Amino acid sequence: MATQVLDTAGLSEARVLGTIEELVRGLVTQVDSRVTERPGRPAKDDDPKTEEVLLDLEVDGARYLLVRMPPPPRSAVQLSPREQEIVRMVAQGHSNKIIADVLSISSFTVCTHLRRIFAKMGVGSRAAMVAKSLETGRSNKGSQMQGEGRR
Repeated sequence: MATQVLDTAGLSEARVLGTIEELVRGLVTQVDSRVTERPGRPAKDDDPKTEEVLLDLEVDGARYLLVRMPPPPRSAVQLSPREQEIVRMVAQGHSNKIIADVLSISSFTVCTHLRRIFAKMGVGSRAAMVAKSLETGRSNKGSQMQGEGRR
């Protein structure tokens, strides 16, 4: 395996992290292809709840592990009751101004709640937030979305 040196001089933090991510992805691909060829090794999808050591390597007296961790549980996102209400109203198609009026808060506060919800859910848009909330059962749907009018 060829050694690659990462020169970070003059690069932004985001660029450095992107480059490191590319290197790790390449390493995982190489390790996976070599490790899956070993006889007696279980298939990697046998038990997704366990972690798997892909690489255990000592370099210059330091030990490095590359570990594949199980995906986090879907229910790990905990939204406050107010955040749940805002997600529900966004799912119904209400604008920030309408949400603010109904909840008797400012539009700025609605934006603050949405930013926190996006961060907790790992999404970047209202549509992605609604899709993820529907996927995890967080939003009231069905008759409420159709029949509930604006207050």
